Amino acid sequence: MNRAAPITAVVPVYNEGANLREWWKEARPFLGDQARVRLVYDFEEDDTLPVARALAGEGAPLELLRNAGEGVLGAIVTGLRSVDAGPVLVSMADLSDDFRAVPAMLAAYRAGADVVVASRYMPGGRQVGGPWLKGQLSKWGGRSLKWLAGFPVSDATNSFRLYDADLVRRMEIESQGGFVVGFEITVKAWMAGARIAEVPCTWRDRVAGESRFDLRAWLPLYARLWGRAMLHGVKRAWS
Repeated sequence: MNRAAPITAVVPVYNEGANLREWWKEARPFLGDQARVRLVYDFEEDDTLPVARALAGEGAPLELLRNAGEGVLGAIVTGLRSVDAGPVLVSMADLSDDFRAVPAMLAAYRAGADVVVASRYMPGGRQVGGPWLKGQLSKWGGRSLKWLAGFPVSDATNSFRLYDADLVRRMEIESQGGFVVGFEITVKAWMAGARIAEVPCTWRDRVAGESRFDLRAWLPLYARLWGRAMLHGVKRAWS
């Protein structure tokens, strides 16, 4: 395990051409000079690709990686599995993620955390915009898990997380869709005794492009993991 390794950012993309240049402008100051960025895409006609190639031609450390699976789940897993060692940051290209949190996330990783969550719901964090119902379910689902089960973070569902690559490569991923994979990795790491940390962040709803979040399809997946984590926490409290 090389905790001093440069950061690798994994970014699932789906027609994010309108956002990518601004995403890189926001991310660049916080990722470090030796960072790598892997953009994971589904199809060659994706309008993100010409912008990515132009940025790479200007010196940006962007790499294009074809999704080995399907959709955002496949893209995240493909990107995570492509990194051999060191810290891996998962970010979306929709300009919602708060890169000001990255130095603190990386510091927590260097200090021994295996998963670092950028949290909207801990003191100092906040969420700006987005669907009301989705936000309430996310907020109270995460807080209840922390209060009732001792889950180590307040934000169970934010995909903006930093992982130890070795931990993820050794883990079996069971998620069947959507962004729930970040919650799964965090729950399994916690259940296995790994160290989990969180730092505050500000999340803002996207301003360009189309959201791929499907609350109706993915809510049952989150609910099953929530129940699994809750059961583990309750059992641990009574053991």
